[in-house]
Amino acid sequence: MTALFSVLLSLQLVLATALPQLFDQALTASRDGDFRRALPLWDQVLELAPDDAAAWSNRGNVQLALGDPQAAIADQTRAMELDPGSADPHLNRGTAEEALQRWDAAEADYRWILEANAAAGEPPDASALYNLGNVQGSRGQWTAARDSFVEAADTRPGFAMARSSAALAAFQLGELDQAEAELRRLIRRYPLFADARAGLTALLWRRGARGEAESHWASASGLDPRYRQPEWLLEIRRWPPEPVQALSDFLALSNG
Repeated sequence: MTALFSVLLSLQLVLATALPQLFDQALTASRDGDFRRALPLWDQVLELAPDDAAAWSNRGNVQLALGDPQAAIADQTRAMELDPGSADPHLNRGTAEEALQRWDAAEADYRWILEANAAAGEPPDASALYNLGNVQGSRGQWTAARDSFVEAADTRPGFAMARSSAALAAFQLGELDQAEAELRRLIRRYPLFADARAGLTALLWRRGARGEAESHWASASGLDPRYRQPEWLLEIRRWPPEPVQALSDFLALSNG
């Protein structure tokens, strides 16, 4: 019995030493975008620590990155069961639900975070607000989406994408003066911000200012060529349809 106890103790010590290193390796692979390497590492972590909520949530993020939102949702749900008070699994599960266009479920997860913040007397979570705005936009609720984007930007100073999204929502709503002013402010502050440059290109084209639109487009397209792709704008970046149509019209004439 003494020898067996000694072996078991040694094994426990080895596992206790290996787990932090394995966790760090999995986390590094995830952050580096090496998801195919990260997934088996997270599997190993969970074999050693099946009650580690952070490991479940991190593996869920990798599952989503590898194109399996169903598996991601299952992992995030398990993380919530193990750590019911954590906001991260709700944020991550909401992103996976959005990938499946489960707007009600995604909104519920984002609102859970915002309600938890409010109950704790804390400021709202800017990422939850921003993602909520994307859900509202996907439903065509552009006034609500703009309000969520503005609140996200106000909550997190320097959240340029939220401000750009708010400006694009104003564009969608026909509030072109407000949209143009915000996009120009963003460009002055972040000259290399492709989203604002592309958005202003679309808006200026809609207003008939072709020369200035072409100038901003030269910068935007050089910074990020994905803005040439309407499908990417609508489905990934989540631009509203009016700015996407305006930019598509500009590109069609420019390439014609």
